[in-house]
Amino acid sequence: MAKMSVDDKLGVIKFMTDEHESHIEINEDYHDEAEIHRLVMACPAELYKYTDGKLIFNHEGCLECGTCRVISGGKGVKSWKHPKGAMGVEYHQG
Repeated sequence: MAKMSVDDKLGVIKFMTDEHESHIEINEDYHDEAEIHRLVMACPAELYKYTDGKLIFNHEGCLECGTCRVISGGKGVKSWKHPKGAMGVEYHQG
């Protein structure tokens, strides 16, 4: 069996995305590159990017695992909350 990419794996998960409001707020003024690198590497959905000295986050496709909240310790991620009702990721067994 061929190894699946992150995009392939995420393609089988259903998302109801709130396009107007992110459930995660990042600190765009945070510049500790070592901590930012940990945050980028920890996200299983690869939603954090560090480009040209700036931390960028795209909430669409978030798995709501909370890893970024724990790794950041309130530094790179200002706030993390669950999406509004009926929004976010929908997991299915199997």
